[in-house]
Amino acid sequence: MATIKLTLSVKDDTVEWAKKYARRNHTSVSKIVQNHLENIKKEVNKDPLHEKIHEEDISPEILALTGILKGKIPADVNLWDAKYEYLKKKNDL
Repeated sequence: MATIKLTLSVKDDTVEWAKKYARRNHTSVSKIVQNHLENIKKEVNKDPLHEKIHEEDISPEILALTGILKGKIPADVNLWDAKYEYLKKKNDL
């Protein structure tokens, strides 16, 4: 299979660590990235629900909602905590 050159932006200290890791393990940073991406691809392909979700087209009505809350929720609010508190109150827990 052919390879394509890819340019990535990575923090300096991470690049240095990756080079040392590759040297110690007799491989290259490119090979490490390739293996990591292949592992992610395998994991995604294992999940049929993930596959089904990404095959479905998103309706225009739903697409129209994209981004409507951007900037509306304060940065210090954790949505999971807010949802938990709402459900706790709703269910008298």
